[in-house]
Amino acid sequence: METAIERIVAISFFGVGLSHLLRPQGWVRWFEQLRARGEPGAFVNGMMSLSFGSLIVGFHGTQWTGWGAIVTVIGWAQVIKGIVHICFPAHSLRSMAFVTTETSWKFTVAGAVMLAMSVVIFLTS
Repeated sequence: METAIERIVAISFFGVGLSHLLRPQGWVRWFEQLRARGEPGAFVNGMMSLSFGSLIVGFHGTQWTGWGAIVTVIGWAQVIKGIVHICFPAHSLRSMAFVTTETSWKFTVAGAVMLAMSVVIFLTS
């Protein structure tokens, strides 16, 4: 099961990373729309992270050695991020305010990192 979760993470990171590289302005608009919705937008933002992280932690939450530890850390980080965003929506809305057209280059950087991580995770799973 741990190998399957590692592959799910690798595939997800590949798809989202590629999208970040190719469509950074689309991601800016996505977060602008979430922020415009107020608390419900913060809940959507948090639930995306909590859902992804819970899947990882539920099936891969205890591996702390080797390359698989990367997946475990990603899972726990997503769980924590999700909980913070759904419990403290004002924090979520403030963080989404930093996403602007001028900062869209950060999606490109994040996309490159996610693509690299997807390759490492897939090759070591």
